[in-house]
Amino acid sequence: MAAPIPVAAEFVLKTRAPEVSWDEILTPARPFLEQVSRRLEAQVEGFEPEISGQARYALDNRGKQLRPAFVGLCAGSVGTLVEDHITIAVLLEMIHLATLVHDDIMDGASVRRGRPTVGARWGNHVAVLLGDCLFAHAMRVAAGLQSTDIAKSLAEASNAVCTGEILQTNRRRRWDLPRSEYLRMVEMKTAELFAVAAELGTRHAGGTEAQVAALRDFARAAGTAYQIYDDCLDLYGSESLVGKSLGTDLATGKLTLPLIVLLERASPSDASDILGWLDDWKPDYMVGLRALLDSHGALAECAAVIEELLQKAGASLGALPDTPHRDALRSFTRLISRQTLRLSR
Repeated sequence: MAAPIPVAAEFVLKTRAPEVSWDEILTPARPFLEQVSRRLEAQVEGFEPEISGQARYALDNRGKQLRPAFVGLCAGSVGTLVEDHITIAVLLEMIHLATLVHDDIMDGASVRRGRPTVGARWGNHVAVLLGDCLFAHAMRVAAGLQSTDIAKSLAEASNAVCTGEILQTNRRRRWDLPRSEYLRMVEMKTAELFAVAAELGTRHAGGTEAQVAALRDFARAAGTAYQIYDDCLDLYGSESLVGKSLGTDLATGKLTLPLIVLLERASPSDASDILGWLDDWKPDYMVGLRALLDSHGALAECAAVIEELLQKAGASLGALPDTPHRDALRSFTRLISRQTLRLSR
C-alpha cells in the first residue's frame, strides 16, 4: 500500500473550498480562450497547405491550454484583456506545441492523448521540421509586434526551455542526479513558459511591477508543482488519464522526483536492484519498482514538495484584487493538490 500523503497536505485539502474541475477554473477566461483558439487556427492556415494539415494535427493534441489560460487569468486578475493578450497566448501555445513535438521524438512516444504522435504518423524527420516551423513562425510574428517586450520575453523564455531540454537530455541515465538539479531543469523547461505567460499577461493588462512580480512568482511555483505532478503520473497514474503508456520516463532514462527520492532513501541492496532495472528497463519491472517506491514513501515526499510549491504560489496571490480570475488561479493550486492526493488511492 502506498505511503499516505502527509497530514499537512490532507489538512489543506479538507479546509479548502469545494472541489472544482478544470473546466470550472477556466470559466472566467473562456471567451478569451475561444478567441485564442480561433486565432491559432488562423495562424496554422497561413502555412503551406500540406504543412497546415500536419500543424493542425499537432494543434489538436495541445491539451488543457494551460499557458493561454495563465495569460488570460493573470490579466483579468489585475485589469482588462486587450488584443495583445490574444497574440501572446497564441505565440506561447505555438512554442509549447513545438516543444511537445520534439519531446515526443526524444521520448520515443508513439501515442499522445489516444492518437498517434506527429512522428508516428509522418516520421521523426518531418516531426522535427514541423516543430522548428512552429517555433520559427512564433518568433517571426513576435518580431513584427509593436510591443518589443513580447518578443524579448518570448525569446528569453524559449532559450530557457531549450536549455532545460538539452540539460535533461544530457542527464539521461545519470542515476546520481541530485534533487536540486532536477528542480532546476523543471523550472527551465516547464515553469518558465508559465512564468512568462503570467508576466506578459499581467503587464499588458496594466498591472503594477509588484503585481507582475507576484504573478510571475505564482506561475513559476505552480508550473513547477504541475510538472512534478505530471512526472508522478508516469509512475502512479493510469494510461487513460495520462494519455500515453506508463513508464515512458523510465524507458528513456529520464530521472524524475519519485525515483530521485527512492534512490536517496534506498538501501545499497535495493539501490543495486533499482539501478539494474533502470539500465535495462522492461515494463515487467514496474511491479517491483512500485513496491519499493511505496515502501520508501516516495509519493508522500513528492506530494510534500508539490504542496510546499502550491502554498508558495497561493501566498503570491494575497495582495491581488478579489476577482473571479484570481480565484480561478487559486483554484488551480487546489486542483493539483487534490489530483496528487488521488494518486495514493
